[in-house]
Amino acid sequence: MTVSKPPELKADDDVLVGGRRATVVAVTGSGIELEDVAGARFTVTQGALFTDPGFRIMEAPSAPLPPSGLLDSVPEEVADKARWWERHIVEVLTGLPPGGEAGSGIRAEYDPRTSSLRQRELAKLEELHSAGHEVVLRTLQRFRRRYETEGLWGLVDARFARQSSPTGRADPRVVDAVGQAVLEQTDASTGTVDRLRRRVEQILVEAGVDPAEVMPSRAGFYRVVSAVSAGKHTFGSARTRRSLAKQPDRPFGTVTAVRPGQWMQIDSSPLNIAVRLDNGLIDRVDLTWMIDLATRTIPVAVLRPSTKAVDAALLLARSLTPEPMRPGWVDALRMSRSVLPHRRLTSIDQRLADAAARPVIVPGTIVCDHGMVYMSQTFRNACRAMGINVQPTHKGSPWEKGNVETSFAAVDTLFAQYVAGYVGNSVEHRGKDADQAAVWSMIELQEMLDEWLVATWQNRPHDGLREPLFPGKALTPNEKYASLIEVAGYVPVPLSQNDYIELLPVEWRAINSYGIKIKHRKYDSRALRRYRRQHSGVAAKKGLWEVHRDPYDVSRIWVRNHRDGGWIEATWTYLNAGPVPFGDLAWEHAQRMLARRGIGKPTEEEIARAASDLLDRAERGPDRETTRQDLRVAARTRATTSQEVAEAWPRAQAETPVAEPSPPEEDADDEFDDEEEELAKVIPLGVFDAAEEAKKRW
Repeated sequence: MTVSKPPELKADDDVLVGGRRATVVAVTGSGIELEDVAGARFTVTQGALFTDPGFRIMEAPSAPLPPSGLLDSVPEEVADKARWWERHIVEVLTGLPPGGEAGSGIRAEYDPRTSSLRQRELAKLEELHSAGHEVVLRTLQRFRRRYETEGLWGLVDARFARQSSPTGRADPRVVDAVGQAVLEQTDASTGTVDRLRRRVEQILVEAGVDPAEVMPSRAGFYRVVSAVSAGKHTFGSARTRRSLAKQPDRPFGTVTAVRPGQWMQIDSSPLNIAVRLDNGLIDRVDLTWMIDLATRTIPVAVLRPSTKAVDAALLLARSLTPEPMRPGWVDALRMSRSVLPHRRLTSIDQRLADAAARPVIVPGTIVCDHGMVYMSQTFRNACRAMGINVQPTHKGSPWEKGNVETSFAAVDTLFAQYVAGYVGNSVEHRGKDADQAAVWSMIELQEMLDEWLVATWQNRPHDGLREPLFPGKALTPNEKYASLIEVAGYVPVPLSQNDYIELLPVEWRAINSYGIKIKHRKYDSRALRRYRRQHSGVAAKKGLWEVHRDPYDVSRIWVRNHRDGGWIEATWTYLNAGPVPFGDLAWEHAQRMLARRGIGKPTEEEIARAASDLLDRAERGPDRETTRQDLRVAARTRATTSQEVAEAWPRAQAETPVAEPSPPEEDADDEFDDEEEELAKVIPLGVFDAAEEAKKRW
């Protein structure tokens, strides 16, 4: 037994009760007042009405909404003909033509209250005949049924409403074979349609189909291929084709960031600018930077000859450090002159007092790809030490960090193309002798990039920064940061000297009688001697000691003191053989160079002497023994070292005392000995020390 809810009645509803049709006039507590087709009114109780065996509500027929977009695809005269039919069909169904008001202007022959549907159809047929339209009853009924199910679109001439297939009348087996062949071209080199046709015929033969029976003509095959390969770049750029093939079939998801640093993306890409290294060679550098999803801010960007794990780790440290104002920058780039809440931020973090107008953002979660740099233990340890979550994307899914991917295209169009030495994003976009236009060094290019980020990027409206309530206004990264920081707040995270050492790559080594050996280099110091041949206390590493080193400077390492705490600095024992700091790149190249000369296993002193000689020969210029690879390795090493020294220059200039040179001895043979020459002050520039890196940020 089931209990059903009685229907709800309201005024103007048509009902069938007692075998006659009536209209609801009013619904009261005592009963329901009805009016029949003759105008007679009567009242019945709800119980009597609902229990009447013949009771039912007469619903007015309604047609689906007209597909206005589809009507635009047919000729105007065809659409007008459909609307003409609609006027007559609606009048047959409701008694009023479209636009008429209920209860007024109903012609007696079309009144649903006094005539049946068949009577109204015959009346409409007679009207059309008298107007000169030869229409039979079956045609009128067919249009009526189609209008009731399809609406206005059902009245359109079927010859124009028929949707044609993109592949025409081609055999479905051929279409499937073309689809398979197009899919196989994703990772192949770009070919022609003729090669694809040959592969399609092979697929048909493998499926047991004779190509001669099902293959269309040459023109027809071209039409099928064009329809199936649309948007896939099958015969275009191979790089674009592979990129499009990686897009998911499901809808793209979105990640909403509500505070600065909540979601950040990091990536590296070659910068399309040729730089001139210090020995005259032309090379390109890698750009590594992060972007904040909430504000689209670029908190830090670093240029390197080749990106290493330590670069990505130190990038995190620089993102926590304010961008200092540089000599030559206009005063308008100061944070105090920007829309950022400088006064309140300075009251919390004094480092922002003289900073440039680029926000300091503490990363919460960093999204990266599966590159060796970001999957390295160095980068992961740095994120773990700083409390940063690392979220790798799925392999082959660049759209999962699409913001940072597209930002490289933005830096190419907004910055790189205006710099001397721009080489384009591919060979086909590269001008003649574009490399020869390079005039900037990597250090100078880094300074220009930093200034461009502060002056242009942070103050340029971004389409991704539109407020939901005001979509017509696009905010700049600085404006978005200023609005979010009012809600999210700001907590400074200054880094100490030990924090910078923690970010360097880690190795585990034993302390022997001669010290510590890393890649045939020996390191020792007075403080390290007391721990020689001793167990570190770390049983998981079999008593080895934790060593941190800078791959760009092999002159020193730092050993964690597992017993007394702190760090023990050890210098390279052959540091005097190579007074200029160089990294692993020059060291490994020197090893390969000695091996090519037929020398047996080289000693540490021989490698150091060869590496130092490599830099000296590269500085003097090419000779018969110097190869282009030697010059490139030396130039990249010097470029990296020079950049680190240049970054430490403000600290060295402020902390290093100025030394006055001693007067030269008089030479009796010098004909100009009576003239006095004013000597310039010499400012000694020490070897770059990674441990001092933290101090320059304060």
